Amino acid sequence: MSGEIAKPRLGVIGGGAWGTALAQMLASDGREVLLWAFEPHVVEEINSGHRNSAYLAGIDLNPAIRATGQLAELADCPLLLVVTPAQHMRRVLVQLPQGAGDLVLCCKGIEEATGDLMDDAARAAAPGRPLAVLSGPTFAHEVARGQPTAVTLACETRAQWDRIAPMVWRPAFRPYFSTDITGAEIGGAVKNVLAIACGVVEGLGLGQNARAALIARGFAEMTRFGLACGAQAETLSGLSGLGDLVLTCSSVSSRNFSLGKALGEGRAAADVLADCATVAEGAFTAPVLQRVSRARGVAMPIVDTVCALLAGEVAAGDAVAALLARPLTTE
Repeated sequence: MSGEIAKPRLGVIGGGAWGTALAQMLASDGREVLLWAFEPHVVEEINSGHRNSAYLAGIDLNPAIRATGQLAELADCPLLLVVTPAQHMRRVLVQLPQGAGDLVLCCKGIEEATGDLMDDAARAAAPGRPLAVLSGPTFAHEVARGQPTAVTLACETRAQWDRIAPMVWRPAFRPYFSTDITGAEIGGAVKNVLAIACGVVEGLGLGQNARAALIARGFAEMTRFGLACGAQAETLSGLSGLGDLVLTCSSVSSRNFSLGKALGEGRAAADVLADCATVAEGAFTAPVLQRVSRARGVAMPIVDTVCALLAGEVAAGDAVAALLARPLTTE
């Protein structure tokens, strides 16, 4: 016998593209990963064929990943990565079995019904559980293939980081420490809305200059809102803010960018969203972000424009023209 200590089994809650990719990443060091998925056909395909063709097509999954439809099976996992759609996270977490394991929130959004960030919703749904937030520039298919990236892992304490980081770190997946949970969450939520706007620019064929300008002005909106909510500027300019913003606003691999591109090409938001097999979180985040930002007195004209587009109140070309016609001001 080698005498090597067995690595603890880790859990992932959510069998979509991102949840499956994170399970694949965690299993890359040989440990067992238990992946909870809502859909029985996803559970069956992962266990029988090591594939998730519904959400992460073309990826052969590590056999160390086992899927389950029973949240009770996750009770003994010391670490649970929560990767449900943002609007469903609370109702899933209230069903979690009792346990002392850390919850690492990997879903990006603001709860539509309450205006809560994900950590506030999680604290209400699973009181007493230690919480952390993982966010950064991470397309699921690249992470699943073992291509390198870096992320923010925002923890409540340094002791929690010391406990969690070794379980999450892999050679191609590098976490950076932060205690700014609010900042990490705001970056992940706001960038989804801004990515829709950048997709509109692409769909209208307005060019790279326009998209770069929109990213910069969108980052200014993100920063204003984040600081008003108590986030740290360093977090917003880091991996979970600017890093994720640049990625999501630059590729059709982003569901939110693809949604915006379709809007720019003249399709109605309702039709595009009805055709989506996966969730474009920005469509749900935009109206609540607008509501919360207005309540805090934070101007977010790009977010306002996205909301008008999603509601069908304005055509894409007219929306861009209205943004450009705003009164001149300082940067």
